[in-house]
Amino acid sequence: MSKIRILVLTSSTGGGHDARAEAFAEWCFQLYRHDVDVRIEQMLEKSSVVNRTGVNFYNRIQRAAPWVHIWFYTIVEVLSYLNRSRVTFGAGYYEKVVRDYRPHLVFSVHDCLNRGYFQLSRKLLGPARVRCATYCGEFSGGWGYSRNWIEPSVDLYISRTPTARDFAVSKGISAEKVRVRGSLMTPRAHLEVIAPKDAGAYREKKLGLRPDLFTVFLATGGNGANNHLDLLPALVKHADRVQAIIICGKNKDTYNELVHWRANHPEFNCFVEGYSEIVHLLMQVSDAIVTRGGTTTCAKALHFQCPIVFNAFGGIMPQEELTWKFFHNGAGSEKVESGEDFAEIMDRWMGDPGTYAKTKDQFLKLRYVEDPTVVIEELVALANEVGKAKLKRRSFPPANGNGNSSSGFSRSPM
Repeated sequence: MSKIRILVLTSSTGGGHDARAEAFAEWCFQLYRHDVDVRIEQMLEKSSVVNRTGVNFYNRIQRAAPWVHIWFYTIVEVLSYLNRSRVTFGAGYYEKVVRDYRPHLVFSVHDCLNRGYFQLSRKLLGPARVRCATYCGEFSGGWGYSRNWIEPSVDLYISRTPTARDFAVSKGISAEKVRVRGSLMTPRAHLEVIAPKDAGAYREKKLGLRPDLFTVFLATGGNGANNHLDLLPALVKHADRVQAIIICGKNKDTYNELVHWRANHPEFNCFVEGYSEIVHLLMQVSDAIVTRGGTTTCAKALHFQCPIVFNAFGGIMPQEELTWKFFHNGAGSEKVESGEDFAEIMDRWMGDPGTYAKTKDQFLKLRYVEDPTVVIEELVALANEVGKAKLKRRSFPPANGNGNSSSGFSRSPM
């Protein structure tokens, strides 16, 4: 039986790119089962020592010195010139993957995996035998929106917001090729929904917290960049009214420190976890989240109606600047550069609950509801222009669940 083959190009610079790649693969299986074969490749890490070193350096300075990204970002932008028509570093590995797998669609979810990669895939397979698509997760345009995202020969370019779409068009992407399609979260995130009335019970029964306290989520990305110990004093100060959910990513040192901290602060209610697979649930039972400007985490927070306080300790990375700008300009979201900054926000919210209510109201004005299956259908259809397979589309939510695929979703007004 013929099937569609889709090659997804990603890299673990932060966790957002991989999260979108994995979400896409899960959606394809949810909707098309074995009719669509998705192969995810960590292309930068696996293709060359130069690329792998760059990825490791990126993650190291994100944890220790975010301000260095200003210089690192500038250097990475040079790839937009080196890869204008070819792959400069790691071409041999990429060529082997394309020849062996012969994808109908090359789908990039990373800025450094567009230019050159699309041209090489067409050269190897023939222009009529492969399509190319990009999912750019940036919220807005300007400084921080990498030139590497912009490959004008792309067949389909997916932006997260109209603001980001307009910027992509201004930089050379044809307006006819661009779609605005939002978050790209996993099917699980859409299925596992906690009603507001049940949030307190979840806190109490699943997390061991109080059901009635204001709950702050101290989050981090997969590599564990965080400032939790600097933020906690502002919460402990209001221990009679505030509690915390804290995750540490893959940072074992932070987890160990927090377990010790919790044992020495019995007056404060907190749930501590290392790398979490239930972030989508934790957001739903939180009143606010403190996080760096990672696009995936911030998109989830918006979807789950959890106002963001931006962690700007050590500066804001150029890529994070785009997210911060979108939420600050659109909803007045605040950033903190020290524990004292965070204490000022918490003192204000606890002193006058109306200020928090206003913050949340402004935040929710940016929110939209969309049918998460639309972008998957569009990408699979693009691949099937080449594959010509007979696809059987399953319903979502599953027929034995909460109804058919149209239940509970509307197309984004964006």
